[in-house]
Amino acid sequence: MEIVILAVVIAVVALGAISGLVVSSRKKKQLPPAPPSSPSVTAPPAEPHIGEEAETPREEKRRTVEEVELPAPEAEAEAPVVEPEAAPEPEAPAVEVPEPTAGRLVRLRARLSRSQNSLGKGLLTLLSREHLDEDTWEEIEDTLLTADVGVTPTQELVERLRERVRVLGTRTPEELRTLLREELLTLIGTEADRGVHTEPGVGANGEEKPGVVMVVGVNGTGKTTTTGKLARVLVADGKSVVLGAADTFRAAAADQLQTWGERVGARTVRGPEGGDPASVAFDAVKEGIAESADVVLIDTAGRLHTKTGLMDELGKVKRVVEKHGSVDEVLLVLDATTGQNGLVQARVFAEVVNITGIVLTKLDGTAKGGIVVAVQRELGVPVKLVGLGEGADDLAPFEPEAFVDALIGD
Repeated sequence: MEIVILAVVIAVVALGAISGLVVSSRKKKQLPPAPPSSPSVTAPPAEPHIGEEAETPREEKRRTVEEVELPAPEAEAEAPVVEPEAAPEPEAPAVEVPEPTAGRLVRLRARLSRSQNSLGKGLLTLLSREHLDEDTWEEIEDTLLTADVGVTPTQELVERLRERVRVLGTRTPEELRTLLREELLTLIGTEADRGVHTEPGVGANGEEKPGVVMVVGVNGTGKTTTTGKLARVLVADGKSVVLGAADTFRAAAADQLQTWGERVGARTVRGPEGGDPASVAFDAVKEGIAESADVVLIDTAGRLHTKTGLMDELGKVKRVVEKHGSVDEVLLVLDATTGQNGLVQARVFAEVVNITGIVLTKLDGTAKGGIVVAVQRELGVPVKLVGLGEGADDLAPFEPEAFVDALIGD
């Protein structure tokens, strides 16, 4: 019996062994092929320590790029230092060559002739009437007064015209033009000395001094501009010029005058704004002596709101300048468009300084040509210069013949 049980157990064990071998063989057939002998293994990212955040792939990439692109400290140290380029020095303004003054008024005749409508042509039209009765002569008189000739000069001219027309009898247009030209020249005067005196002289200490010209007038008449233009006239005539900016009370007057001077190579002597005008004028003449200049032009203040103060100031400037020697010219600048009002200004200045000549500005356009006659009669001094526009070379020596020819036309 025991033998039978033992045999059954052995049989069961044998059967189980055979079954295990069969199952093991099937599993081996289902396994994938073995990996290659030298696999390429990528190590996983290191685990962050406690308190640190895990680095994302984007952050890792940015850090890597920054490390590559940042220059090394040694490279920065070795980089060459580039010095900034020095700013270029400002160029000196080019010195201009002014237009010659000889015949300048003739060349500017077209501008001057704009005044003829109120005087020359009007007179010729009236004188050409067949019958010159009293009404016509009154119209002729009114035409002269409207043109700012002045009462006394007008009466004189009308009387002479009436006498000559009566003697002449028949009157052709050419005869009338000749007659009127002669009488206007007589009224203006052709014998007066109209030159601007700028000849060097002898100073107070026996040294040679330049010619000294003071320019006076009310602000707004073009006084400072006229001084600058006069410098161009003198330079064009071959003279060396020093400018004195003695109008220290008007803002930018010295700057304006200096600009005019630089354009023709003339030095400008100036002082502090609001400073003593007499001191500036004195220094300008002193500088002119030191430089052996031919002419010193002194631009003065022109404030009329305090007549006494202005006149005292001008008198002081003249006295201080005369410590160097005499003042050769005192030119009064008048605005021709102000007409008879300009004569009031002329009287005020003539009371204090000895006016030797007149400069009429803005004589083109709306100005009335008769003011030339009126102002000469008022002051007893000649018109020496006339301004006919805004151009730098529009200041011309006054020539009576050219002036009258422009008034009456061809």
